[in-house]
Amino acid sequence: MFAYAPEDLPPNRPVVIALHGCTQTSAEYDHGTGWSSLADRLGFAIVYPQQQPTNNPKNCFSWFLPGDIARGHGEALSIREMIEHALTRFAGDRGKVFVTGLSAGGAMASVMLATYPEVIAGGAIIAGLPYGCASNVQQAFEAMFTEHGHATQALGDRVRAASRHSGPWPNISVWHGSRDPIVKPSNGEDIIRQWTSVHGLSDSPSHQEFLESHNRRVWSDANGEPLIEAFSIRGMGHGVPIATKMEESCSFAGAFFLDVGISSTHHISRFWGLHESPVEMPRAAPTSATVQMPTDDRALLIAAATAEGTHGSGGASTANDQAQQMRPPLDPNTIIAAAFEAAGLPVPEFPIALPGTPPRVAPGPIITAALKAAGLVPR
Repeated sequence: MFAYAPEDLPPNRPVVIALHGCTQTSAEYDHGTGWSSLADRLGFAIVYPQQQPTNNPKNCFSWFLPGDIARGHGEALSIREMIEHALTRFAGDRGKVFVTGLSAGGAMASVMLATYPEVIAGGAIIAGLPYGCASNVQQAFEAMFTEHGHATQALGDRVRAASRHSGPWPNISVWHGSRDPIVKPSNGEDIIRQWTSVHGLSDSPSHQEFLESHNRRVWSDANGEPLIEAFSIRGMGHGVPIATKMEESCSFAGAFFLDVGISSTHHISRFWGLHESPVEMPRAAPTSATVQMPTDDRALLIAAATAEGTHGSGGASTANDQAQQMRPPLDPNTIIAAAFEAAGLPVPEFPIALPGTPPRVAPGPIITAALKAAGLVPR
């Protein structure tokens, strides 16, 4: 567990849970999204759960394993305990706990929203998947790469069965690139239908916006209050939408942090109402400090304010930050092959990409490897 809070944060402030994607650390996710910088401006605390390689060699949250996505068990319980510890440590507002995440982190955000809806007031799922769409590795890949057409009622029933909660339900913000090759955009549509079912809303949105770079749909309650919003970013691949050229930008472009001219971090914080009651926080000092606190048999690292404009959840250096910005785009086929190998499945034999060509998913080898794993073709 890593956390960030501005110095002298007053009590009863919101707490945001930010869940990184596969191959990432909490520090990299913080650097790319800029949540800590925004916390300095608006006055709230952030918890960064970080997966351990002993649980998953590619640092993916276990968003599909039954023992990790059930209330009171596994990783879902671990994150819930982190939330409780942060609320106590920072005297946070229990009515303003929010969760967001990318990819596997987005799918894990779906888990937390379903299993602890009485704890979490709102969520933002970026390039993620709906709750309960897979229960093993093979089903997880099928959910990512194929369109299933789940029934709306069945999607909603999975959330309703995840806890004894009967409402009110969290507000949901959904973000997906129209050309995401790793998690098909249909998953974003399934997330929307899952939560319209839970909220008892129509399939048709209350309001739509068609802008140059994206579409936004909104589902509101009878009083006109937005309960669900969904962004489809035209032409965007797999990653967090950011805007590095906007005024007061807090994000940095890099692998899976895509500069598409819209800041999901800023917009999500507004959707949650974090801009409505900002607290004037003191400017960050030119030094950094880390405080270690015992939490049962674990340790909580609180990263205090660092040099202005630079934040690290766990002490990422400026050199590391620069290296992250310069890192070339990751080849999704490499990630997929490593995931198959880690799961003990036949590894897809991807063709070698030509120099200078952008990385793209090759579905043929994935299908062949999946058929081998299912015993439908010889190994």
